[in-house]
Amino acid sequence: MLNKYPWWKNALILLVVSLGLFYAAPNLYSPDPAIQVSGESSGTQIGNGELDKISAALDEASIAHFGESVSAKGNSALIRLKDRDQQLTAQKLIQRALGDGYIVALNLAPTTPDWLTSGGGQPMKLGLDLSGGVHFLLEVDTASAIINRQEFYSTGIKRVLRSERVRGLVQLQENGEITGRFSTEELRDKAVRSIRNEYSELQVSKTDEAEEFVLTAVIGEQTRKEIESYAVEQNLTTLRNRVNELGVSEPLVQRQGKNRIVVELPGIQDTAEAKRILGKTANLEFRLEARYDAPQSERQQFEFRSDEYGSSGAWLERDVVITGERVANAQAGFDQQTGQAQVNITLDSEGGALMHRITRHNINRRLGVLFIERKNRTSYAVAEDGTEKVIKTPYDEKHIISLATIKDALGVQFRITGLESPAEAAELALLLRAGALAAPIDFVEERTVGPSLGAENIKQGVLSVQIGLAMVALFMVAYYRVFGVAAVIALSANMVLLVAIMSALSATLTLPGIAGIVLTVGMAVDANVLIFARIREELKNRASPQQAISSGFDRAFVTIMDANITTLLVAVILYAVGTGPVKGFAVTLSIGILTSMFTAIMGTRAIINLIYGGRRISKLAI
Repeated sequence: MLNKYPWWKNALILLVVSLGLFYAAPNLYSPDPAIQVSGESSGTQIGNGELDKISAALDEASIAHFGESVSAKGNSALIRLKDRDQQLTAQKLIQRALGDGYIVALNLAPTTPDWLTSGGGQPMKLGLDLSGGVHFLLEVDTASAIINRQEFYSTGIKRVLRSERVRGLVQLQENGEITGRFSTEELRDKAVRSIRNEYSELQVSKTDEAEEFVLTAVIGEQTRKEIESYAVEQNLTTLRNRVNELGVSEPLVQRQGKNRIVVELPGIQDTAEAKRILGKTANLEFRLEARYDAPQSERQQFEFRSDEYGSSGAWLERDVVITGERVANAQAGFDQQTGQAQVNITLDSEGGALMHRITRHNINRRLGVLFIERKNRTSYAVAEDGTEKVIKTPYDEKHIISLATIKDALGVQFRITGLESPAEAAELALLLRAGALAAPIDFVEERTVGPSLGAENIKQGVLSVQIGLAMVALFMVAYYRVFGVAAVIALSANMVLLVAIMSALSATLTLPGIAGIVLTVGMAVDANVLIFARIREELKNRASPQQAISSGFDRAFVTIMDANITTLLVAVILYAVGTGPVKGFAVTLSIGILTSMFTAIMGTRAIINLIYGGRRISKLAI
């Protein structure tokens, strides 16, 4: 029968719209402002004692809170607040109450009902310019990069002079200068030539003292600038890798100024985890155990991280075999014999060659794995204006996590043990896999961008969509009457499906994305305008109302398809070559094109068929 859909097609349309309503519904529930607490180490557990301290601190400051909960693994806690403006104050109070060893981060806690989340429903992620996500401003400690490079040169010079049998005392001074003292001028001159050949970037000078011939090697100003720039760029790359490991959609990681990096993570749920992973300066150093008769200047004593090897510590050589920067891949696993957590390491070619050469000549000696973490000691002082000032003093914590006897020459693959838990092994593997930070970083600024900062953007964005819908609805109803009403209903379904698909795909909505939605409104109605114009043309050619409806939809289909495919291609190209806001616009536009074709063609026709299909009519309200 003309203009009658079979029951299954109507049921299919009804099912699609119903699913759209279900998956779009979570966006009606706005998130709560919250504080998330976790340990600096992934193995730290959060219990009732920590929750009691948090509650006491917030109650004393009269900050309303509720819904305190601990994660299933017990390594993080979430505290919901009633007032978003009190988030920063609450964060400072909780950090002071818990002390060092904990990461306290801002968050937005979802309020989606269980009956929606159980079916896979989740709210659409919003970009930082709207609501949700976290903004970090990080500062790279370039001075540490200089110190590390000075230590590298000092160790390298000792190795070069030792290989060429040049006897002398080489030391790294507190001011960063590397000095060498020799008994004869011939030895000193030979050392100068060796250093200049091996490290041409160093500036080497000679001085004479009583009965000693001295050389001084310093890093030149140009080399110093290159080291600082490299540290920032290397940290930038590492942070991008770590953000990718976190699985954040459309993040922003970019350099700002001389030594600062901006990180924006839209829609992230676990800000405490993000802060720990981004700021973690965990690295490894592989050093041989020092010989018992080695001089004090060539060895250092470190404590063990666990009680497996005892509590007295061990002496390691100051010379580093390789560092974590030579790690090409790292995967967490378990020792098949003991069941303990371990990390399986794969080195790059240069690191493998160094490890093989050193271990081949040191069979039956012990190789230590030194775990290095940058931490902060927090203290409080009163500023001149009477306000309390938080002072964070960074320091490096170094512990031995493994000290094993070398049974055979090692290559590019081996394993390290001595980790406290599988979670710690997984975290160390992630950090090594993403790359070591070339220099420590400090969090200068942190904020979540929610309604308190993006309320105006949200308001204007929603208002623009509402005005667009209202203007289009008025025009369609006034100009096409009953057919216009059908188009407006289909357009509303299109908006629901668009939001539902973006929520299901975890796409991030930004202000440019809202612009894509507004554009989709016009494009969706454009398809209906083509169809209705074709129906009017058929009526002028004296076709019957039923025949005009059928011909109008069928003949306009090809035109609509061509127009939408060309627009979809442009949207795909924008997504492929664009970044940030451009991608957000392209995603919304692409999804909107697909949903508008479904609702404008199938949805509108289903409504028109229900009104006019299978009936004897002499006139159409169009």
